[in-house]
Parts: sequence; structure tokens; C-alpha cells
Amino acid sequence: MSGRLSISSPALQEFWVERHLCTLTTLRADGSPHVVPVGATLDADAGLLRVTASRGSAKVRHVLAGGDRVAICQVDGARWSTVEGRAAVRDDLESVAEAERRYAERYRRPRPNPERVVIEVTITRVLGSAGLGAIGSSPAPERS
Repeated sequence: MSGRLSISSPALQEFWVERHLCTLTTLRADGSPHVVPVGATLDADAGLLRVTASRGSAKVRHVLAGGDRVAICQVDGARWSTVEGRAAVRDDLESVAEAERRYAERYRRPRPNPERVVIEVTITRVLGSAGLGAIGSSPAPERS
């Protein structure tokens, strides 16, 4: 069973501190999904999720071109969580430094990259597995 999760759920927050790679889904101009592996960090207090990226990457280009609706998913066995939201690209030094600090806490110190920007996602919905405290869970529909 799965469903919506509260961003204030301790189990959810702990899951997003554990070292897991994620996938980021952005939308191409034709509406098709572009899915890539990323490192992501959750800032539950601010209602944000951050992904560092190079300025010229496809994911950054998609967001800058108006494809600001994104989803970030991570999976660990039966536990999973997807964060949906509206993305913006930030390139100011403060935003990049904060994203690098959070990335280093979760993964490792990021390699130097003068083209680094941050995809900052304002969270609109969090979904996940029952093991993370999903509320309003319902069984998956049966397949015929």
C-alpha cells in the first residue's frame, strides 16, 4: 500500500537523509519524460528539495525552458518516496553553497564545478510507501 506522506513525518525525513541515489524526471519540450540519476537533498523545514547540476545539462535546460514540473524518486527495497514540485534554477553563490553543503552531508563533498547551479524544487506533493507512514493509502489497482 502506498499514498501521500506528510513532509513532517520522521520516517520520511530519515529516509531522505540515508545515502540513496534518486531519479529526477523533467519534461522535454515535446512533453516526454527525461529521467536521470541524481543526488538530492530534502529541506523539510523550507519545503524544498535541491539537486545540483551543471548549467548546460539537459535537466537544467528543461526547467529553464518552462518545464518546471518535476518529480524526484528514491527507492530502497520496499521503501520508496516520490517528491513532486515546481523547479527553479538558482545560480547565486548563496544558493549553490547551501546545496553543496547539504549534498556533502548526505553523499560526499562535490567535485569542483564552476558551472554548478541548483535545481530548487518547491514541494507540492510527497508520495511513498506505507513503511514511511503513507496516509490515505490504497491498494494498487488489479491488472487484467
